[in-house]
Amino acid sequence: MPLSRRALLTTTGAAALLSALPAEASARPRPRSANAVRQIPLQGAVNVRDLGGYVTHDGARVRHGLAYRGDHLAKLTDADLTTLAGLGLGTVVDLRIPLEVQNDGSDRLPAGPVRVARPVTDNGLFGQLMAAIGSRDPVRQEEMLGGGRAAAFMREVYRTFVTDAANRAALAATLRDLADRRRGPLLLHCTSGKDRTGWTSYLLLTLLGVPEGSARADYLASNTFRAAYDARVREGLKQGGLMQNPELIVPLQEVRTEYLDTALGQVRTSYGSLFRYVSVGLGLELRELVALRERLVPGA
Repeated sequence: MPLSRRALLTTTGAAALLSALPAEASARPRPRSANAVRQIPLQGAVNVRDLGGYVTHDGARVRHGLAYRGDHLAKLTDADLTTLAGLGLGTVVDLRIPLEVQNDGSDRLPAGPVRVARPVTDNGLFGQLMAAIGSRDPVRQEEMLGGGRAAAFMREVYRTFVTDAANRAALAATLRDLADRRRGPLLLHCTSGKDRTGWTSYLLLTLLGVPEGSARADYLASNTFRAAYDARVREGLKQGGLMQNPELIVPLQEVRTEYLDTALGQVRTSYGSLFRYVSVGLGLELRELVALRERLVPGA
């Protein structure tokens, strides 16, 4: 999907470059294990996965085909739509903010799923990234993103998953939707499918009784599935003259243990425990948590 030289040299062009490269996800091998991450191979998205299959503490296994996570779906091909139609989705929850939708486009979906726009703030991450790239100024880019500043910004994004009331309400609503049998299979996504989607998926798996190691592995798997695409983005930024040092954006592209630990640390600071974050911060009642597990874990 070629981009013009002129497009590469504008902020709008930077946004286009970040979103318009072909995904080529199907060529990437999928991990194989008892808790294998089940990728849905698509041409226009690289990080769509089934959250089913994980083994819980009591030896049960999370149901396949009910809960999916993903990156944005605006670039799906006709073949991708056929693949998604085969999942029988009832609901697609879009966690992106309006600025992201404006730049990347609305979801392209098959007929059937109910679209739910449920923004979770990125704490200005998308705008920060576009401003840095669009400046084409290596000094400004270093000042904005270098010296650990990009990673520090990401840690602040993760804190808002705990501290921001609107974010907590959106996360709670999504978990309630997942517990609702009337909604059918649900796919939740943001732009890259790694931070807002990653935190929500981590919470879901933890609430279902999936061990910490497996929940973390699912979170960190975004790095595997996004690696080739993100490298092409960096190369495109360099070749297009937008960044002399595109490695500056790596902390924004990756998920890291330190980011997840920052959110969990904020949970302990604000609520004392993950259970209190879920019950007090998100306002989920015990009956709702039971319904979530009964729906997604056989024999619960």
